[in-house]
Amino acid sequence: MTAVLRAQGLGKRYKQRWALSDCTLDIPAGRVVGLVGPNGAGKSTLLNLAAGMLTPTSGTIEVCGGHPADGAAQLAKVGFVAQDTPTYAGLSIEDHLRLGAHLNPDWDDRLARDRIRRLGLQPRQRAGMLSGGQRAQLALTLGIAKCPQLLILDEPVASLDPLARSEFLRDLTEAAAELELSVVLSSHLVSDVERACDYLIVLVGSRVQVAGDIEELLTTHHRLTGPRRDPGALPAGAHVVSASHTDRGTTLLVRADTPIHDPTWSVSRPGLEDLVLAYMSRSTTDPAHPALEISR
Repeated sequence: MTAVLRAQGLGKRYKQRWALSDCTLDIPAGRVVGLVGPNGAGKSTLLNLAAGMLTPTSGTIEVCGGHPADGAAQLAKVGFVAQDTPTYAGLSIEDHLRLGAHLNPDWDDRLARDRIRRLGLQPRQRAGMLSGGQRAQLALTLGIAKCPQLLILDEPVASLDPLARSEFLRDLTEAAAELELSVVLSSHLVSDVERACDYLIVLVGSRVQVAGDIEELLTTHHRLTGPRRDPGALPAGAHVVSASHTDRGTTLLVRADTPIHDPTWSVSRPGLEDLVLAYMSRSTTDPAHPALEISR
């Protein structure tokens, strides 16, 4: 697996508080990667470090084969859209496009203007007069027209209504496929990841809990339900991710590389949200629960 982003023991501290600590992960190139985790997991800090907007306190990070923000050539490799989809309220859309062309050596002006035209936006409109969805689309246009190797999006649709969010994610997936972009999308909404991404990373407490191709993850995880019993009584090769019990029954989420054919269990396929929640609820310090990585 070729990594577009590689972190090793990465940490960022603000005075006495660590926003990210001892983070080690590889993010594959050529994929649309969904990065999910609870508040405080370090997702935004990681992405800001990758974009070169922060410098590490400890550890190392490599993006597109170089160090973040290490000169103009490295900066040109990465596009970044923050959660508030920042634009300049007093500038028109036309001003934004001209600024993008001035600042980015690989700027694709035709792509930018074609997107603005297709979105029905008027170049003379000031960004401050646009709706939230329109501002997000303008920010996405600027990020794509930069022609980066890696496009980073830190919860860019968090404040959008469902229709604007759907349109943004549709345009993102189309652009990623057409331009062969590597994309990392951070989101609290698993439905957004399911709609736009083909690779998943769950980050909890700065540590990767699971990483892999989404379809493969769903295929290798199983929900088992049956009479209450010891989770240790499982078929060979099955590893417990989460367990819940009632007085009479047990429900397990397990991972296994082969199908489970055990008549004492009722076996079903979990949804992506069930899988994500199970890994988010695990202890990040339990050595019995190693991170799972499935890649291709």
